[in-house]
Amino acid sequence: MGVSPRIIRAALLVATAVVLVVAAVQLRDKRQMAEETVEDIHAQLDALDPVTRAAVIARLSSDEVKKVRGQGR
Repeated sequence: MGVSPRIIRAALLVATAVVLVVAAVQLRDKRQMAEETVEDIHAQLDALDPVTRAAVIARLSSDEVKKVRGQGR
């Protein structure tokens, strides 16, 4: 006796649901890690004196402009 199409369909549906739940959990974890990293960077920048902070931000901005200009070639 073969496996009925309903059972196969139900098994595929359950497997798909499990995959979606795992993907959602991984996405949530990565997003939380990214948010924590951003908060850490902001805390480090806030701890700098104003002159050093301005220099760091200017350097980061300059580096990003160079990257963007380099991609256009």
